[in-house]
Amino acid sequence: MTSSDLQPRQDGEAALRLLRDGHLDLEGRLVEASNTTLRGVLTLDGVTARCVYKPVRGERPLWDFPDGTLAGREVCAYVVSRATGWDLVPPTVLRDGPFGPGSCQLWIDEPEEAEPLVGFVPADALPPRWFPIAAARDDDGTPYSLAHADDPRLARLAVLDAVINNADRKGGHVLLGPDDRIYGVDHGVSFHVEEKLRTVLWGWAGRQLPADAVRMLDGLAGQLPGALGAELAEHLTIREVAELAARVDRLRHTGVFPQPSQDWPAVPWPPM
Repeated sequence: MTSSDLQPRQDGEAALRLLRDGHLDLEGRLVEASNTTLRGVLTLDGVTARCVYKPVRGERPLWDFPDGTLAGREVCAYVVSRATGWDLVPPTVLRDGPFGPGSCQLWIDEPEEAEPLVGFVPADALPPRWFPIAAARDDDGTPYSLAHADDPRLARLAVLDAVINNADRKGGHVLLGPDDRIYGVDHGVSFHVEEKLRTVLWGWAGRQLPADAVRMLDGLAGQLPGALGAELAEHLTIREVAELAARVDRLRHTGVFPQPSQDWPAVPWPPM
């Protein structure tokens, strides 16, 4: 079996075993990432797959997140995503590697013909059923819009981001997998106890949550006091887990997508 055969949703347990126990050979570094981000190949019992390995020692210190915690937050984003039943985050584990402990996530190959669902588009040519999020201009002064599709798969990702308090949902962190599923990656700056939601997916702000999101939130609320909360507590503080539960309850109570804050930038930079 190769990486093209291993699908994150259908083969979740097989992927987790490969991520945890597979031999990891590094291919190179993703140079655009702010933290050390390495692509590698995992091999176990004749199965191979590419992965993204982010060693803890390569994490850039941040003023608002404790040092050495970003890899664990990547794992927690996967754990919560799995608990939703939506499987929006590729399988992710914490393991040892060539540069020490770090997060290891299954690589998602995007089809070459995949149409982007988030990006900059000419301001006068916004595609049908797309939401404009922010205005921009290129070097020649031509107006553009940062926008995203009105796609229910993206709406689910927006709900997940609100739950985990994702401070960095860039457009480039939204991937379309070969199974026509949406995946979100890069969740190291999530689960803060203060509200820090920064995203390019603001198109549904203030709108009613869809029925499947309400059911999902009810399910999370029931899981957090038990095994789910205990698993998250392996990487998060007690207060961070408590604030996660509080965000879930607030979303259930309001029944709407959150609004951008007026106290901090609502869109990450760069947005893509």
